[in-house]
Order: sequence, then structure tokens, then C-alpha cells
Amino acid sequence: MASSTRERIVTATSELIRRYGYNGTSLSQVSKAAPATIGSIYHFFPGGKEALAVAVIESTGSVYRQLFESIVAEADDPAAAFSHFFDQAGQLLIETDYIDPCPIGTIAREVASTSEPIRRVADAVFDSWVEAASDFLVHSGAQPSEAHDLATLFVTMTEGGFILSRTKRSIEPLLAVARATNPLVASAISAGSPTGRARLDARVNR
Repeated sequence: MASSTRERIVTATSELIRRYGYNGTSLSQVSKAAPATIGSIYHFFPGGKEALAVAVIESTGSVYRQLFESIVAEADDPAAAFSHFFDQAGQLLIETDYIDPCPIGTIAREVASTSEPIRRVADAVFDSWVEAASDFLVHSGAQPSEAHDLATLFVTMTEGGFILSRTKRSIEPLLAVARATNPLVASAISAGSPTGRARLDARVNR
């Protein structure tokens, strides 16, 4: 029961932040949405809303990293894998009526300069995404230094693409990012090790 209550609180907080942002979400809203008492919220999260935001970032960051890894692992072409990721992100926006699909960027933009615990955990999550994308690129044949830069660009374009697409209520910005990413990834891989594709196949099939 305790674990279930904690999970409900985190899930409710994540959904509220996606809709209203960090500053627009109160513990009373979380209490009603969970549902859980204010006392229960503080039992699991003594640091209040800040601690809740840290938990939301940690859980959401892990989910999105796993989602990226599952999407690219199924792709036949590494360059197309990134395009497919942005296509999927666009479809998610349409299905949710352009609600923020990931609260991490929202929280970071609002309070990264005022909350060190939130800044640190958001930084760690973004780093984990860069690491996942960079690892995929290296195993696909790209050189490590170029893979890291391209992975950083990928994460940056993901966050920026969400903002533009939600603002325009159109997935065209995300589709434009997909079109721009494909040749960059293909070029990085073709310029890298010729054995990269073999390493990727071995990793995916093991």
C-alpha cells in the first residue's frame, strides 16, 4: 500500500506539472489528484513540492531514456532511428492535445536557477539521455567525440522541438528537426569506424 500511495503521488504530480507547470502546481492539487492526504505527501516527501519534483524528474527521465533505447534498438537504419523518434514524439503531442509530454524541461526552465536539488537531478537526467544517444551513435560507427556532440544536439533539439510544436500546436517543428537530424547522423556514422555497424548488430542481437 505504501508503495502504491507513493507512486500515485508521483504520477499525479507529474500529470499536474505537465498541465500547469511547477509553479502552477500546489500540494493541495496533488492531494486531490492522487488521492492522498497532505500528511501522506510529507511522509513520503519530507521536502514537500521540491522533493516531489525531484522524484518526478528521476522517474520520468528513466522512462524516456528507456523509450529512446527501445525505439532506436528496433531501427534497421541508425539515422532513421532518430527521425522515427521525433515522428513518434509528434504523434504523442497530437494524441495528448499538445500537453507537455515530459515535465522535466518545464520544471528545469522554471526553477533550475532557484533550486539546486532540482537543477542537479535535471542535469543528471539530461546527461543520461546524452549518454544513451552517444552510446547508440558510437556503436553505430560514429567517433566518440562527434557522437557526444551530436547526442547533445539531439537532446537539445528534442526539448526545443517540444516547445515550438506546443506553441504552434503543430508537429511541423518536430518533423523539421527529424529531417535535419537524419543527414547529420548518417554523416557521423559514415565518417566513423567501418566496423561500427557490426558492433551495433552484435549489441542488439545479444
